[in-house]
Amino acid sequence: MANEPKAVGNKTGAGSGSAAGQRSGAGANSSIGRMVVDARLATPEEVQAVLAKQKKLRDEGKDASLSELLVKYGIVTAGQLKRLMNPADDSMSQSLQQIPGFQIMQRIGAGAMASVYKARQLSLDRIVAIKILPKRLSEDPEFVARFYKEGRAAAKLNHNNIVQAIDVGEYAGYHYFVMEYVDGKTVYDILAERRVYSEKDALAVIIQIARALEHAHARGFIHRDVKPKNIMITRDGNAKLADMGLAREAGDEAAAEAEKGRAYGTPYYISPEQVRGVKDVDFRADIYSLGATLYHMVTGRVPFDGTTPGQIMQKHLKEPLVPPDHLNPNISTGLGEVVERAMAKDRNKRYASTTDMLQDLERVARGEAPLQAREGVADSLLKGLGAGEVDATYEAGRAAGVARASANPALITAVIAEGVLILILVIALLVK
Repeated sequence: MANEPKAVGNKTGAGSGSAAGQRSGAGANSSIGRMVVDARLATPEEVQAVLAKQKKLRDEGKDASLSELLVKYGIVTAGQLKRLMNPADDSMSQSLQQIPGFQIMQRIGAGAMASVYKARQLSLDRIVAIKILPKRLSEDPEFVARFYKEGRAAAKLNHNNIVQAIDVGEYAGYHYFVMEYVDGKTVYDILAERRVYSEKDALAVIIQIARALEHAHARGFIHRDVKPKNIMITRDGNAKLADMGLAREAGDEAAAEAEKGRAYGTPYYISPEQVRGVKDVDFRADIYSLGATLYHMVTGRVPFDGTTPGQIMQKHLKEPLVPPDHLNPNISTGLGEVVERAMAKDRNKRYASTTDMLQDLERVARGEAPLQAREGVADSLLKGLGAGEVDATYEAGRAAGVARASANPALITAVIAEGVLILILVIALLVK
């Protein structure tokens, strides 16, 4: 699995390093490994190498924690780990121990943009997560403004599938954002552990996030950074959309003008129009990113990969998409069609709204055909026939899929069947 380039916005990570989550070895490894990487004490490859050594030791009947092995192999020092795991040894947390109404308990995430702490809200005796800007960014007006913008955006949204905002403020020179504590893992963590989701499990998650986006879009907010790391899964399977750091109100002309020409988002999941830095980014950018996230979940790989963020983003603009059902024969053609419609490079060929995409996702989950996705494909083909040509991007994507399928005979039948289905749809529409 590719290592994810950083987004422009802040990372929430609320709850994935919880004490409850560390009761299992996998949960603890995921939490500690991510904290070490986020703190830039090690690369993802270094952590994965140590995890492989840990697995080998366990296969031999020997037990050792990831923390012990990271120190043993010289990846981090014992002191560095102690500072990561114990907020009492952290100068920031010491300064924040007296935030009115809250008791800092444990750091659960650390990155270049912010640290996240598990804390207790004293008035209601409940556990919350507190995201805190580091001192250097607390003195940067642009970052502070973005930080408060995230808090205000999240506060306007109240949905079971969105991490709830609680408070935002400043104490001892530090700016903090209090939010709902999520006891669970991110989709990114789960992909790192098991590589790929089944179609059923992926749809269960994506349908919930589509509902969250439907709620946000109806209130005029565009998330702009939908990705596996921003989707939390609770212990009971509830999916929650996190990190409104790049969210923008659709009608915010001043913000749109200020951001014109800049690419905001995460390269692996960013929409083509975000890559171009267009001023009028709308809800369809989130639809694209949701499709890219679903693609990753069911194939175990990102839609487009590369050695640099710029190279990856250029592929979103120009390279045809290999249909996901051509990479994973265990997923349905219907799911593949939903992803392809959501990830159309021309946003006018995507779903017109999250509600439309949600309806198709629910149809596929019931074993039915994604009607709107198929109508979109048929319409594109009819326009091509009328003009004497077929949509080049769609054709190239299918060709790439067939080329891959030729190396795997088990996929050939699925590819042929899909072609026949599309032909039937075109003929039916021509007869009308």
